[in-house]
Amino acid sequence: MLRTAFLLTGHHEDAEDLVQVALVKVVPRWTRIADDPEPYVRKVLVHESVSRWRRRRWREVHTDAVPETPVDDPGADRLALRDALARLAPRQRAVIVLRYYEDLTEVETARVLGISVGTVKSQARDALARLRVEPLDTVRA
Repeated sequence: MLRTAFLLTGHHEDAEDLVQVALVKVVPRWTRIADDPEPYVRKVLVHESVSRWRRRRWREVHTDAVPETPVDDPGADRLALRDALARLAPRQRAVIVLRYYEDLTEVETARVLGISVGTVKSQARDALARLRVEPLDTVRA
């Protein structure tokens, strides 16, 4: 759950908070989902992630200081993945994480997100196209 939350949020602290909030929301329904809680918890994670993004986007803080350019390190792949996911809208990010990281089918992804299979396909197509348009090297430089 924490890895999925990290991919949805892009930050360790936010991912931990997201998992905690999702588990708190799931506890009242635990007896109903005790046989197979993972799909339900995953759905709560995704929905809460989108809701948190919507609440936070208006509190974006601008700065005059440009961060220093990153150096190549062993964790560069994780950073590249985080940067790529950060460029996507929350629903596109959720579709990509569930489809390609969690390895869910289109039908399972649609069920988790509460959307149609066609929407999953179009969101995945649009997200992949968006990722292809701007290479990571130009984003990170």
